[in-house]
Parts: sequence; C-alpha cells; structure tokens
Amino acid sequence: MSARDFFTEEEREEIENAINEAEKVTSGEIRVHLENTCDEKILDHTAWIFEELEMHKTERRNGVLIYMAVEDKTFAIIGDAGINQKVPKGFWKNTKDEMRAAFKEEKFKEGLIEAILSIGTDLKAHFPIQEDDTNELPNTISYGDDKKT
Repeated sequence: MSARDFFTEEEREEIENAINEAEKVTSGEIRVHLENTCDEKILDHTAWIFEELEMHKTERRNGVLIYMAVEDKTFAIIGDAGINQKVPKGFWKNTKDEMRAAFKEEKFKEGLIEAILSIGTDLKAHFPIQEDDTNELPNTISYGDDKKT
C-alpha cells in the first residue's frame, strides 16, 4: 500500500480538520508528512523533510512536523528552533508515547488526531494564537512524492 492510500479520503479530511482545530489555539504550524519507507535515521530524514517543506520559514520558527513511514511503522515529531528554545527537553515524549500506544492497536488515524490536538494544546502555552495570526503553512497531508505541497 502506498503512503497516499494509507488513509481514506474521509480519514484525511478528519486529520486535516484536526490540524485546523489545533491551529485555532496556537500560532504554531503543524504538518503531517507520509512516506512509504525511511531508509536513513528517522530524525535526520524528518529534519530534511522539514526543510524541504520550508517549515523553517515561519515567522516565529514554530512549525511542528509529524513524519510517518507507513510501511516501516515508524514516526517522528520535530519542532523548529523557536519551539526548541522555549520547551523543556523531552517535550514531545508524552505525545509520542500516546501515538505509539494507538499505533500498536492499529488506530493510526485516532493516534494521529490525538497527537495533533495535543500538540496544539501544548504549544498554546508558548505560542498562543495571535489576533493577526496567519496560516503560514498548508494544513494538508504531504507525501514523499510531492514534498512541496
């Protein structure tokens, strides 16, 4: 199964709606990127995808990328420099643990949505929504074969 077919159209809409909801409480920008496999160290590859998606170009440097290699059943979460300067070490651990537990039960959509909403809530403390907030990055899922979407 290709990464594009991992979620149904309805599930993709639910995930994208969760991103929209999370971004109503934080100026943080959340993206989800799916690929079939990851042939290198996952954090290195996730950082490379982060840059390919130009997530480092947000005004407050507060982008978050959830990366999933669906065939490998592995994932990573990384935040930009603005987030890393403000949050404690291990900030993503609870979110990753919750995702891992859901994924072990084959609840991929649910785990991802829960993580997205949790990230929005967690970032709200450090990056609350601003009156003049603009959506700097697309809220759609991106895929390995179309990194710039």
